[in-house]
Amino acid sequence: MDRRMRLAVIGIASALTLIAIIIIAVVVKKLTPSDEVMPLSEYYQAEDKEVVLILQDQIYSKKGLLINGRIYVDYDTVVQEFNRRFYWDYNENILTYTTPDEIIRADASRSTYTVTKSTIETEREYDYPIAEVFVDKVYVSLDFVQQYSDLTFQYYKDPNRVVINYRWGDYLYTEVSKATQLRYEPNIKSPILAELPVGTSLVYVDTEEAPEKGFVKVMTVDGIKGYVKKKATKEAGYKTLESSYREPEYSAQSRSKKINLVFHQVFNQDANGRLEELISSTKGVNVVSPTWFSIEDVSGTISSLASERYVSRANTLGLEVWALVSDFNEEVNMKELLTYTSRRDTLSNALIEKALAYKLNGINIDFEKIPSDAGVDYIQFLRELSVKCRNNGIVLSVDNYVPSPYTEYYDREEQGKIVDYLITMAYDEHHGNSEQAGPVSSIGFVKDAVENILKEVPKEKVIIAIPFYTRLWKEGADGGLSSETYAMSPAAALIENSGVKAKWDDASGCYYIEYTKEDGTYKMWQEEDKSIEEKMKVIYNANVAGVAEWKLGLENPSVWNVILRYLNQ
Repeated sequence: MDRRMRLAVIGIASALTLIAIIIIAVVVKKLTPSDEVMPLSEYYQAEDKEVVLILQDQIYSKKGLLINGRIYVDYDTVVQEFNRRFYWDYNENILTYTTPDEIIRADASRSTYTVTKSTIETEREYDYPIAEVFVDKVYVSLDFVQQYSDLTFQYYKDPNRVVINYRWGDYLYTEVSKATQLRYEPNIKSPILAELPVGTSLVYVDTEEAPEKGFVKVMTVDGIKGYVKKKATKEAGYKTLESSYREPEYSAQSRSKKINLVFHQVFNQDANGRLEELISSTKGVNVVSPTWFSIEDVSGTISSLASERYVSRANTLGLEVWALVSDFNEEVNMKELLTYTSRRDTLSNALIEKALAYKLNGINIDFEKIPSDAGVDYIQFLRELSVKCRNNGIVLSVDNYVPSPYTEYYDREEQGKIVDYLITMAYDEHHGNSEQAGPVSSIGFVKDAVENILKEVPKEKVIIAIPFYTRLWKEGADGGLSSETYAMSPAAALIENSGVKAKWDDASGCYYIEYTKEDGTYKMWQEEDKSIEEKMKVIYNANVAGVAEWKLGLENPSVWNVILRYLNQ
């Protein structure tokens, strides 16, 4: 082999060797895990006084605060995630929490708080402020929240973070079988978040992500979430996270017999004097609800038509008195009233004072003008009033529209937990402002009302209210629609005088009449004994707590036999 050939061979061999070295280097580099460490301060991205919140196995989008060594969580997170019964008054800077028998309040930045039972208030010391306000954000002590909520938490330093458990049940865990690393992403080149010695407990965050890469997504007990090699862990198994917390029990002031409540509309003291006359035509009524109280202004003051003689006579007749308070005063902005703690107190205390002064058995709340943006404020009022009623032996009942998407903010489910009876007004299906004629309470409307309310409220707290009235609709020749309200007897007389025979309508569960005059077409879906019986069958089959009727004096006396027949079975 000549010299040029040898040089060529040597060159090729050297080149191949170099290529092999490069390939080996590349392969080795590719297969060599990165030893780069990501500082946890970079991972969590928290400022000095911030606390990273890890809710169960998720790093939360908001951060808490560390104030004088205590953890504070923003109010919205508290009510949305942990305990919706905390309430913040943005007008007076007061935090309120209600238990079944106490109203607990703390002013912002103060280390004392008050506890109210009935109307008696006592002050208690706390080690540090319960609530802090920073411009437009409210933060609540997590220690204080924990006292009344089903959660546990553990705080870790460097950086500041807190792991909060509040959802209980079965979670998939594993354990490190061979010392390894927790990495930021599912590959060996990703930065290391933590060294994991043998025996480290890990909870699965996602069992579907990155298994083809040989990694599983997990979180450490101190809240670091990342990826670990599956071959470095033991076989996964479920562990049950259990809570020792016990929910407060809201005792209901219920009655052993079915409730038969009739509303008594009272406009003046003279109307109070008609109780005995009107009740004499009834049968089986055991509760009367006179419309005595009305909200006067946004300060929470009420007007009253209460009568000692009325209560005395009602009790003599075997009737309990659950006096009604309404919000029908159009000049009163209910949100303005309910969003102030002092105003809610004025209203609830006034009702309790009247109930005690007149020896009332109960209070009936008939607030039908609550705006949608005041739903949480209304529920808070009911919570606070329920405490005062419960501590004084006063039955609290609340009137509600039938369940519907546009009245969800009345929060009937929460009402069902805190009040004694929830009355569903299964009437005004078609009312004075309706755009088309129809029955005030069709059988389908009642069935839906019963079925839907029982999805939210226990049957032993549900009372279904039915109508003793109907409407005569006039569809004018000009296309206009109007109606007049008729009591049962005048409605029957009108039908008889019309010269047209009413026919039973299965779809509505009512007798229906239609006739035409020069000025338009008249229609009526009549409420009488048979239509009421159809409603009572539904109420009886649902086995709810009772029935209510609007209103005393509009009924045929014979209808009480129908109601009593189904109520006593």
